[in-house]
Amino acid sequence: MQRKTTLHAEEGKQEILITREFDLPLELLFKAYTEADIVEQWMGTNVLKLENKQHGSYLFETTDPKGNKHRFNGTIHEFTPHRKITRTFEMENTPFPVQLEFLEFEQLTDDTSKLSMHIIYRSIADRDQMLKLPFAQGINMAHNRIQDIVSKLK
Repeated sequence: MQRKTTLHAEEGKQEILITREFDLPLELLFKAYTEADIVEQWMGTNVLKLENKQHGSYLFETTDPKGNKHRFNGTIHEFTPHRKITRTFEMENTPFPVQLEFLEFEQLTDDTSKLSMHIIYRSIADRDQMLKLPFAQGINMAHNRIQDIVSKLK
């Protein structure tokens, strides 16, 4: 089944709602966000730290084609296995401020699941600036990689 990520950004609000259904059991979809070796594959990044617990933190580092290193970090505020991750997300050394992310995982059938992401930005302007980037295409590509990589773990 062809799946596509949907993105909803209502005018005048500082949030983005993202949903995607996967042909993956819930536990495998959740692993895509919590197991460092899987995160590294679909994000194309190095996981330097990933503490999956309340008050845990994470640190990812990627290298662009020019050899420049970029780091992404955050704090995990809520962690409910197979259900919910609430975290901050910060791209270091960029003009983008920290954002708040609510990730909810839902079992649809034994073999399908859904991810709902609610991202809140400091301001409408910050959200709109993010949307000027190829954000929608990037998140859809990332979700396609999750589907491809994790489906091989079935």
